[in-house]
Amino acid sequence: MIDHIDHVVLTTRDLKACIRFYTDVLGMKLETFETPGAQRLALRFGEQKINLHEWGREFEPRAHVAVPGSLDLCFIADRPLDDVVAKLQAARIRIIEGPVKKTGAVGPIRSVYVRDPDLNLVEISVYES
Repeated sequence: MIDHIDHVVLTTRDLKACIRFYTDVLGMKLETFETPGAQRLALRFGEQKINLHEWGREFEPRAHVAVPGSLDLCFIADRPLDDVVAKLQAARIRIIEGPVKKTGAVGPIRSVYVRDPDLNLVEISVYES
């Protein structure tokens, strides 16, 4: 029945810091889109996106408990993990774990873990060949 994830929603305390992390550090593209009665923001990458909600100003419908820092996300990188680590270090993003071996949706991956400005756990991975 389900084929893939289209988008997830991230609730942030600091919209500017959130956008800066996901665009400048992770390379996502900021986009604006319209819904009835509201202009919305999203972070696009590949064929997916992350819709943004500001904490206390969430759009309806929303998660039952929409709070910053409650997400645990895993992204697959488009480059070698050593390049990811170098980019994170250059941006002064603290790696809290890794590189470590993990299991992805379709096989073994190598990952590093960081926190975004809202303290969400962000895993960045590459599939092992």
